[in-house]
Amino acid sequence: MQQANKVERYIRRIGLAQAVVNVSNKIWAFIDEVYEVDIMYNMVQQLTLNLFHTETHVVLILTLVYAKCDHIERIELWDSLYAMASDMTSPWLVGGDFNVIWDEEEKFGGLPVSLNEIDDFRHCVNTCNLSDLGFKGSIFTWWNGRYEDDCIIKRIDRCLGNVELQEIFPGLEFTHLSKTCSDHCPMLLKCDIGTHPIKKTFRFLNFWTKHESFKAVVKENWTADFCANPFVLFNHKLKKLKKVLSSWSRTTYGDIFQKIASLEEVVQAELMKYLALEEEFWKQKAGMSWFKDGDRNTKFFHAQVRGRRKRLQLKRIQDSNGSWLEEDEQIAEEAVNFYK
Repeated sequence: MQQANKVERYIRRIGLAQAVVNVSNKIWAFIDEVYEVDIMYNMVQQLTLNLFHTETHVVLILTLVYAKCDHIERIELWDSLYAMASDMTSPWLVGGDFNVIWDEEEKFGGLPVSLNEIDDFRHCVNTCNLSDLGFKGSIFTWWNGRYEDDCIIKRIDRCLGNVELQEIFPGLEFTHLSKTCSDHCPMLLKCDIGTHPIKKTFRFLNFWTKHESFKAVVKENWTADFCANPFVLFNHKLKKLKKVLSSWSRTTYGDIFQKIASLEEVVQAELMKYLALEEEFWKQKAGMSWFKDGDRNTKFFHAQVRGRRKRLQLKRIQDSNGSWLEEDEQIAEEAVNFYK
């Protein structure tokens, strides 16, 4: 009852009119009053709603997922999706925590991937005529909060949709946001009607030129099959080559920016590991209890800093004639003359 009251107060504060929760109290949906809501499936691992937009009259079937960690228990979820897909004709959005990855690239650390779990998930998605909506940001959506050899990060949260959904919402944009207080990253999906995908600006990446096939690709596609003003031909060749290089880059290197974001997650985990080791090192070097002797630790650190500053101080320099200068004013004057 206390939790329900908190939820009601939150709904009033953010201006939402409706809230729906599944039978296990683990899936919550907060919905604007512009929608009429009907509950189609209310199960332990999924909550499916029929949303009718009263202004645009668009119908959307929304399935929110919180799957079990055990792959045997997840079979019940897959079966419920099979049943829904058999007569699904409306735009269908399926999203949430599936607790399973799609392939080995979506996991870093931990035990080897179970191919049976992956096959069950893939079979369900393909049989239900769903497809991954893609994303921006890091590939990883979950971190176990541990470091060193125990660190595991993987993508277990995603959004799927059928063809009807992508036709109604051509400008679907799905983003993995940065993690804050949860082990999962928040996910943001924009799906305005009539919004078409933003055309990305072409960027030439310098490392392309180091690939063995780059020159051949340029040579093969730096052509025009018509005669015209040299400037028109030049412009045509550039446009043609931009499309070819963009496609070649995706095939050869994949999504560069997505890989960078994913590697940042790995680096962050390694950084946390390093900081933990560094903290342990200083604890041992100080030879004292870290948390009980706060004042002494502070003095110890200040002493370390002072010692380092002393080592970094410039006591004297040698001028162009080979003479040593030790006075501050002489050192400053010689430094200015040298850089002039």
